[in-house]
Amino acid sequence: MIDVLVVDDHTIFRSGIRRLLLDEPDMRVVGEARNGIEALELIKAQRYNLVLLDIDMDGRSGLEVLGSIRNLQNGLPVLMLSMYPEEQYALVAMQAGANGYVAKDAEPAELVTAIRRVAGGGQYLSARAAPHVQDRLQGRDARPQHQRLSVREHQVMLLLLKGVSLTEIGEEMMISVKTVSTHRTHILEKLGVASTAELVLYAVRHGLIH
Repeated sequence: MIDVLVVDDHTIFRSGIRRLLLDEPDMRVVGEARNGIEALELIKAQRYNLVLLDIDMDGRSGLEVLGSIRNLQNGLPVLMLSMYPEEQYALVAMQAGANGYVAKDAEPAELVTAIRRVAGGGQYLSARAAPHVQDRLQGRDARPQHQRLSVREHQVMLLLLKGVSLTEIGEEMMISVKTVSTHRTHILEKLGVASTAELVLYAVRHGLIH
């Protein structure tokens, strides 16, 4: 039996996953968390075979939580979920230590397949995402600039887009404000924008936020 922990800040989505897996004889949702703090407490207290982890959550992003999970239980399979297309975050998620990535608009059958593969020790990327990741690993990179940010830069960018201050980002990520400011500068330079306001416009144009 694959015991699944669902980490997502939307109650309706968590309920939907629970109902979906009720139809599968070999998997079940045995834990739910609204944020990273709750998820880490549950992981400390109970054994899970797989974590379904949303990237875009209030508070700490899924990428940050993934790092904490890896420090806590490095071998725990983690399948990342996001409302955004795989081309945008799949590679970043895999580089951050995820075992797979599925877009939230994927068909239920695809999610079930991904859960089985990742829980069984494999990796999962959709047919749409796999070529992009493979091209990047082979040195070919036709991705837009925001997909070329490092994992840490992605984390900072997501927090900036939420309006979190540099000081708060530093406290949340446990790095100095100076380091946060350096990341912000690199992000703006790589994306060709001059301010956080322009970064928000860039993010809207490229579907990073709605």
